[in-house]
Amino acid sequence: MDKLKQEFYHQLDLAKAELKLKNYSKSFYHLESAHILGQNHIARHTVSHLWMLYYGIKTKNVKEITGQILRILASLLFTLIWVPFGNTGGSNVSAIKPMPIRKELQKFFN
Repeated sequence: MDKLKQEFYHQLDLAKAELKLKNYSKSFYHLESAHILGQNHIARHTVSHLWMLYYGIKTKNVKEITGQILRILASLLFTLIWVPFGNTGGSNVSAIKPMPIRKELQKFFN
């Protein structure tokens, strides 16, 4: 398994663990990192949005739930065509805005 894929699953595991502990902000940070790492792969991209949807449901965040439903559809339809590089994937940012890669994740893109 390549390092980027391995780190995607590591970030997802960290997010799940924090979600279970109700450490919502830490959980979401790891979900965003997983999204950044997985957004160029259709299955991982979609999985990251599914977990963000689950996060939205757990936190009763209607904006996140609605946004993630739309992003799940977009990930299925557009991942192979174009993704906004570095975008963190949450409903708190534009779905089409490229963003700088987080410093701790840059090594996976060099």
